[in-house]
Amino acid sequence: MRRLKASIPVLALAAFVISGCSGSSPQPASAAGDPASSSIPPLDARTQLAGLVATAKDRHFTAGYTFTQTGHPARTVTVTLAADGSWRVDVPGGALGGQANLAVAGNRDGLYQCRLSGASPTCVKATAGTLPAWADPQVHHPFVDWLDPLTDGQAAISVAAAPLLNGARGSCFSVEANTASLAAPVEPGVYCYDVDGTLTGLKVGFGTLVLATPAAPAPPTAALPGPVTGGSPLPVGAAATTTPTP
Repeated sequence: MRRLKASIPVLALAAFVISGCSGSSPQPASAAGDPASSSIPPLDARTQLAGLVATAKDRHFTAGYTFTQTGHPARTVTVTLAADGSWRVDVPGGALGGQANLAVAGNRDGLYQCRLSGASPTCVKATAGTLPAWADPQVHHPFVDWLDPLTDGQAAISVAAAPLLNGARGSCFSVEANTASLAAPVEPGVYCYDVDGTLTGLKVGFGTLVLATPAAPAPPTAALPGPVTGGSPLPVGAAATTTPTP
């Protein structure tokens, strides 16, 4: 009996050596069937951007953005996205080639361009709900009417991940027209969003915006800075000068 008992460890050792030389090791039974071990493909860039912009549609805040343009000094643009859906974007030096301050505002009654320079600010209502190109500072578009195209899976744009813009945070995306025959429904460039839907950076044709102040709670409404009057909106470019006839 002692000889039989002694042979058992020897047999066990031999089995261990044979299994070790076979070149394969048994996998834990739970590893193959563990749901956590399966890989889930990451969302593509367009889907990621659409999700962040969808969140941005529900964001209401006030914040300052550093606005840089070629040929102009850096300025702080104030963006107000009010709780009732009204909004206002104040652009220092946004009219007359930098000589006048203006605001673009929108509410349920329409779109307005407002002159902030001078003792008594006044506003002009845009006809047909849009400003002509010569009177459009464009800075408000990323916060308002470019949101829908950025979430539309059928929009004629292509989206790719992009490096963070200097000073921005979150995730950045390069947005371009996906066909040469169609104009992009948004300005091509780089768009950066934080996880809460806040636009933190933008680099497009009209300039660069970078979030400069923490987003503060939005007011109940974005009031117009002055009364609505008749007349035409201010041009964003320098006013034409005439040479007196001698």
